[in-house]
Amino acid sequence: MSVVKILLTHSEADKFEPFCHDDARYEFARITSSPPNQVFDSPVWVFIDWVLDDLAGLELCRRLRADPITAGAHITMVLEGNDITSRKRALDAGADDYMRGPIDRRAVLDRIFALKPSASYKHASDNLEFGALTINLPAYRAYWQEEAIQVSANEFRLLRFLAENANRTLSRQEIVKGLGKEEERIDERTVDVWIGRLRKALRAAGGGHPLRTVRRLGYVLDL
Repeated sequence: MSVVKILLTHSEADKFEPFCHDDARYEFARITSSPPNQVFDSPVWVFIDWVLDDLAGLELCRRLRADPITAGAHITMVLEGNDITSRKRALDAGADDYMRGPIDRRAVLDRIFALKPSASYKHASDNLEFGALTINLPAYRAYWQEEAIQVSANEFRLLRFLAENANRTLSRQEIVKGLGKEEERIDERTVDVWIGRLRKALRAAGGGHPLRTVRRLGYVLDL
């Protein structure tokens, strides 16, 4: 069963029950003014309220569009009114469309089904470029310069997450959360095993030692 992630600034979003339809599971989660720091392998839909507690909805929309993790998401602005100026500002900020609020779980699902989620999902780019490192998202392949990096699916997602947070120290807990594995109760030592395998793959591809341990804190990918 495929999974569609629905992120909302709605205050009750975390209470919305998942919905299964046509071999797909639609899962809801609340987001705040900070873009989510997590790898998404499935379609992502975002519904942003026009007014937020600590940030304008338009500014959050711009931040999500600028973030590689959410740049390809389908973004809907939830307007307080339906005037032409608000609609234009929403689209200028990077929203794909807009709808009038207030919204609830049913309204969100109706909008998604009306727009055919499988057709609207896109990556901002098929390739993510980080200097010598290239990550091909549709093919699930990574390359150091032109040499393929031989990694498993989990290691590929780990490499992508580290690259999208390059030059920033990530704790083991942040890595587990970033890969969407909080519910699996992953032991922190398992993260060390993942890192060890990824290091070996990077060295084999001629990448040297860009993955560094920061004692007592975690790991950082130097790019």
